[in-house]
Amino acid sequence: MSGPAYASSLELAAGVVLVCAVVTLWRRSLSAIVKALALQGFALGAVALILGAAQGNGVLIAVGCLVVLAKALAIPALLGRVVASDPNSRETAPIVNVPASLVAAGALTFLAYGATAPLVALVPTVAGRLVPLGFATLLIGFFVMAARRKAVSQIVGLLLVDNGIALVAFLATAGVPLLVELGASLDVLLAVVVLRVLAVRMTSAFGALDLDQLRELHD
Repeated sequence: MSGPAYASSLELAAGVVLVCAVVTLWRRSLSAIVKALALQGFALGAVALILGAAQGNGVLIAVGCLVVLAKALAIPALLGRVVASDPNSRETAPIVNVPASLVAAGALTFLAYGATAPLVALVPTVAGRLVPLGFATLLIGFFVMAARRKAVSQIVGLLLVDNGIALVAFLATAGVPLLVELGASLDVLLAVVVLRVLAVRMTSAFGALDLDQLRELHD
């Protein structure tokens, strides 16, 4: 892969990861949020595949395929089933409204660029310059968990944090060992499976997955 093609494709894939994180704050439909998460999984896998192809690294290519299978296909499919079982599959009253959330996403992106400036200086490569995108995705994931009421939205926020960490690892260290990524992906997949089972049971028992309603039942 030539230099300009490598740089542009890597920038595009990493940019899509961040844009998908912002989309989860913009859309209120849970099905649309899950679709954005699936697209983010494809983009994250593409980052690993591009780096692997550019370096001739078969391990990175294998990791990219694993990321696509786990984070773009398996996990969104499980979350999609949870959304399909929820009769109120929209964020009707988020803690922070959509315009304010988008402003917060912009502020968190600027914060990410400022906080990672020393790290970017240590990694003077095309991939290194994109590290702030991964850190911004991580921060937006934390914000989603704090600003959304639906259980599915909070699961998506947790996955955004995981994807942001993975993107930083790919860009700053040219990837992670296959066994490390396999273990992390299986842990996340297991967590989503458990959460799906709990979500289905809560929907059957209480008819909703809104955290405020569940807290009222607890009280």
